[in-house]
Amino acid sequence: MRITNKMMTNNALYNINNNKNLLSNLEQQYSSGKKITKPSDDPIVAVRALKFRTNLAELNQYYEKNIPDALAWMDVTESALNTVNGIITSMNTYCNQGANDYPTAEDRNAIATNLEQLKGQLYQEGNTNYAGRYVFSGYKTDTSLVFNEATTNLKYEITEPLEADSIDRISKIVNEVDIDEYDPDDLAAWDKTVPSKIEAYRMKLSYTNVEDTAIKFSYTTKKGEAVTLDGTENAVPMIVTKSVLDDGAYEPAEGTIHFIPETGELILAKDMYETLRTSTDIKAEYVKDEFDINDLRPEHYFDCTVTDTEDPAKEPITYTKQDQPIQYEVNFNQKLTINTQGSEAFTTGICRMIDEIINAVNDVKAVENSMAEVDKMLEDASISNAQRSKLEEIKEQLKSEFTLKTAVMTEAFQRGITTTEKEQEVLNVATADLGGRYKRLQLTESRLSDQQVDFEELLSKNEDADLVDTIIKYSAAETVYNSSLSAASKLVQTSLLDFL
Repeated sequence: MRITNKMMTNNALYNINNNKNLLSNLEQQYSSGKKITKPSDDPIVAVRALKFRTNLAELNQYYEKNIPDALAWMDVTESALNTVNGIITSMNTYCNQGANDYPTAEDRNAIATNLEQLKGQLYQEGNTNYAGRYVFSGYKTDTSLVFNEATTNLKYEITEPLEADSIDRISKIVNEVDIDEYDPDDLAAWDKTVPSKIEAYRMKLSYTNVEDTAIKFSYTTKKGEAVTLDGTENAVPMIVTKSVLDDGAYEPAEGTIHFIPETGELILAKDMYETLRTSTDIKAEYVKDEFDINDLRPEHYFDCTVTDTEDPAKEPITYTKQDQPIQYEVNFNQKLTINTQGSEAFTTGICRMIDEIINAVNDVKAVENSMAEVDKMLEDASISNAQRSKLEEIKEQLKSEFTLKTAVMTEAFQRGITTTEKEQEVLNVATADLGGRYKRLQLTESRLSDQQVDFEELLSKNEDADLVDTIIKYSAAETVYNSSLSAASKLVQTSLLDFL
């Protein structure tokens, strides 16, 4: 085959161009540190790079954003639960002192004051927030767990489930002495029976001072019979609304339940107690439209309907109590619940327990004040013998009432011990559950850290050029390129004219 000068020149130029392209590619790898600069350089490397980068971006989202945010939320929650645990422990200590140490009047008052302060702080911990979001209120992170101020414009129609196990037996004092009824000019008008103690069965609602115009109580008997009482019954069983000041408020007749709105109590006759302790699906439906500061918001605990009484045109809001887990995606197809709901950590019972203790302490204090007042009257030398005799009689009645109310107060402290212990059990379960989820999150974080390193290594192996190897190849390509230029320069110097 005949080789022409043009063919040789074209071949030389082709080789120079190839060598130059190779040198250019190696120069790009050398200067950028990457194997490719565009997908066409190596489609397989490009596809793998996209996949690795996507996976690494997701890992970074989980590891650097989602998990730290979840850990911070759970840290805040754990800190609040630990504080609540300390508060309940202090409450238990004070209840033990009140029940066992026979405290003086000053000691009792100090205990009651401290318990009142602890109660307020306990529910304030329920308003703990993280980055402006309340951590104990489920999905309603913009709504506090307790009322931050006294509220009178919201009317709640509450459906509260009750448990047969919650029925307790309490003591009440009847025929209490009222020193204001003593008239020194009409001694015969004083005809007081000696105070005595009675026993009563009781179920407590979660709130006091509820409306006395609406109550519906329902249950299902052991035989499966559904019973509903709304105060309109003409035959037993029946529910009757009573004021706490009414005679016989704590002594219901057979087949009767007394509803006491001021104290939020349902007082059961003995036969009703026997019926309810084996019943199921016990519910009370009632209305409350006045709330004090630190009262729990009913929507976090019960099914309820809320009406704004100051804005009648506003539609009522209906809440249904259900589980409200806030979940974070912390790994590929893995979600973790980060929140603890208030109803899982602390109940409404501890607030009622503190109120009962304070009321019992105040009752004893009131009797002591009455006794001091009678002693002051007896010191008056101008009183008649008949008046002195009557005052001595009243004093004996007050001493009897003091003994009885002191016993009732001791019982209240003892119930406080039981309540705080049960509350601590509930809190410990919630804390343990949070701790278990926290540990899982830490393990996930550790695994993601390892995965992040692995993916970064894979991405580097796939994309990054080996600089040592690139330098060697670059030097070799540069030599080949220069050689091709040298050969071409010698080739173009010779032509046919040199032989003519």
